[in-house]
Amino acid sequence: MEKVRISKLMAEQGLCSRREADAYIEKGWVKVDGQIAVLGERAFPDQTITLDRSAAKQQAQSVTILIHKPMGYVSGQAEDGYTPAVALIEPRTQWVDDRSNIRFERAHLRGIAVAGRLDIDSTGLLVLTQDGRVARHLIGETSDVEKEYLVRVSGKLSERGLALLNVGLSLDGKALKPAQVRWQNDDQLQFILKEGKKRQIRRMCELVGLQVIGLKRVRVGNVRLGDLPPGQWRYLRSTEHF
Repeated sequence: MEKVRISKLMAEQGLCSRREADAYIEKGWVKVDGQIAVLGERAFPDQTITLDRSAAKQQAQSVTILIHKPMGYVSGQAEDGYTPAVALIEPRTQWVDDRSNIRFERAHLRGIAVAGRLDIDSTGLLVLTQDGRVARHLIGETSDVEKEYLVRVSGKLSERGLALLNVGLSLDGKALKPAQVRWQNDDQLQFILKEGKKRQIRRMCELVGLQVIGLKRVRVGNVRLGDLPPGQWRYLRSTEHF
């Protein structure tokens, strides 16, 4: 058995993200078998890692924000003159029907990160979180959280093509996880995926002769976009779980 970086073990155990782990270790909030850990230290996977109450308190104060991303906004950092979706998070764009009872603070934007990107020309539910546990649950290597999309297409799709969308396609030389794809109406497909490769749905459609006209993410896990208006946002409620 080999030793592994403590931050990696903490992420694998679902205690926090690796970035959060390093921050907690620097603050002296992490112990391994009762001894305060040091940044960069390694430990055996069967050793006991514990978090100080201060870390638990900080995690409890972390927020997760849901945005209805319009077209023309990038999910992450600003690029090529395009505005990042996080710029939408301000008091005037908070949804009036937000029932979280959380009062907006600028501190809620500190360290917030996108948990599952949306292309600039796609719309719908975008999740941003300060909580590394949420991020890992949604986009970690072992994540199997469903993401649902409504996809408007042009072109003809054969029965074989539909079957390939569900089980038989590969991208970049790797087989995709099984998907659930069915017709929603005459020109719109419903996609339910458990992964999120770059421009995955658009590339899948191209492989079966379809062109994507519009793409909207409407659900991540158990959380739906619902009536949240485009360009507005709300907090994830304490009663909601992905």
